[in-house]
Amino acid sequence: MKMNFGWLRAGWPRLAAWGLVLLLAAVPPLAAAPARPSQVQVARQFLLAILRADYAHAYQLLAPEVSAAVTPARFRAAAQPLYEKGQQFGPSIDLYKLGLRIGEGNDVRNFYSFLFKSDTLAPRPQVQLDVTFRDSTATRILSFGLIPAPQTSSKKPVR
Repeated sequence: MKMNFGWLRAGWPRLAAWGLVLLLAAVPPLAAAPARPSQVQVARQFLLAILRADYAHAYQLLAPEVSAAVTPARFRAAAQPLYEKGQQFGPSIDLYKLGLRIGEGNDVRNFYSFLFKSDTLAPRPQVQLDVTFRDSTATRILSFGLIPAPQTSSKKPVR
């Protein structure tokens, strides 16, 4: 008795394709390379590190020229006022504004300002947490600080 396997030969490409699909489904996908964090993400990460007194982590996020010029002890002293404001207002922050600053030498710097969440409902926020980058592609902090909100009197102008 002769067996006819012609159907197997004719279905071989389809069988191979299904086998390949099953094999690919069983193999875990390759992990994608982690995306480079945006400036706003780096700024937020930097400020949150300072607010929880993780100065070593925050120091690592400084631009190379800044960390070369500033010792960790001086950085900690410079970051202390931000930490103290965090103790006063709480550690939660929100992005308030972002933009470009043009310096005296026409150098343009990207900046991000944050407010404490507890301060966002005030008529005028008391302080902004400010972070500056060298340019639009930089992901290391060039400068940081507190910007006190202008406090004006509530008197009406005299006419």
